[in-house]
This record gives sequence, C-alpha cells and structure tokens, in this order.
Amino acid sequence: MTGEHDKEFEQYQALDLKIAKALQIDVPELQMPELPDLDTANVATLPERKRSMKPLWFAIAATVVLATSISLRTSDLFETHNSLATEVLAHLDHEPYAFRNTEDPVSDARLARAVPASLAVFDRGSSLVTYAQPCVINGKDVPHLVIQGQYGPVTILLMPHEEVAEETPLDGENVKGVILPVGKGSIAIIGDREEQLEPIKKNVVNSVTWTT
Repeated sequence: MTGEHDKEFEQYQALDLKIAKALQIDVPELQMPELPDLDTANVATLPERKRSMKPLWFAIAATVVLATSISLRTSDLFETHNSLATEVLAHLDHEPYAFRNTEDPVSDARLARAVPASLAVFDRGSSLVTYAQPCVINGKDVPHLVIQGQYGPVTILLMPHEEVAEETPLDGENVKGVILPVGKGSIAIIGDREEQLEPIKKNVVNSVTWTT
C-alpha cells in the first residue's frame, strides 16, 4: 500500500511541475491590427429610399372624384327641381282663365278626358272640380285640374313622369304652392297665398293612383 501511495504522490508532483513551467511562459499582449485608411471619395452610397406617395395621391384623387360626383348630383337635382318649378309657374301664367271662382263642376266625361285611365285614376270624392284639361309640361301630357278652395281656385297638376326627390315649394307673384313627390311621379298644388294647402295636399295625394 505504501508503494502505491508513493507512486500517486510522484504523479501529482510531476503534474504540479508541468503547471508551474506553463505559468512561467511569457504570453505576448494581444494587439489588434490597424485597419488601412480607405479613400471614401469613390465609394458609392446607397440612395435613400423614399416613401411612395402613390397611396396618398390615390386617396386624394378618390376624395376629389367623390366630392365632385356628389356636387354634380346635387347640382343636377337642384337644376331639375328649379326647372320644373319654373315650368309649372309659367304654365299657370298661360292659362289665367282656369283661375275663376265658380260653383259649376265639370262632368265625369270631361274629367275622364283630362285624366285618361292610361295615365292615372283620380277620385274626385267631395272635391268641387271646376276645370279639367289635358296640358303639356316639359313635353309630357299632364292633367290640369282646378278645385275650389277656401280662398279661391286651387290648381292641381298630375305629373306621373316628373319624379322629384323631395317636396319643392313654389312661389309666384300672387300664388304659393308645392310640388309633392308621389310614387315615381309628382303632383303640383298651387293656390292663393292665404290658402291653407295642407289639408288639400293630403286629400289630393290620397285621391290619385298612377296607372302609367
């Protein structure tokens, strides 16, 4: 046992000796090599990547187109309403004889000729219709009726081919009125400035059925 112990001791002693010699070796300091000076005058630089403006311009263009479209549609709609209102008031000026106070109603035959079944059905009910004549508005056949209101004659123009988007007021020199949207057509009602048109409007709209 003693011999084996001595042998292990000698091995450890030899190992310590090797380590001691290794620690005595001079190791040079680590030095980084100097980089050569480069001439950067001829070095090409990458161009700066510019952000594309196409999406922004497309958005602006789309907005302008939409705004223009809406403006044109609104303008066309206003133009249509204004033109129809002017036509209606001008038509009344050409038929002053329709504005007369009378208690004589027109016959059923006369009313049927003025309002053909192919155009509309008008139920006169209790209304006193004193004038019924086919006329032309904007190149289209239009039944021109007159009923007697509280303050005088009230004109009714049945216009199945004149579509309006909303109620349009009429303002003449001595009259007032309105163009009402009814289905795909419209009805103009005009009377004296003192006339209460609201009950007449409801009665007339309920009395008309388009057949065209």
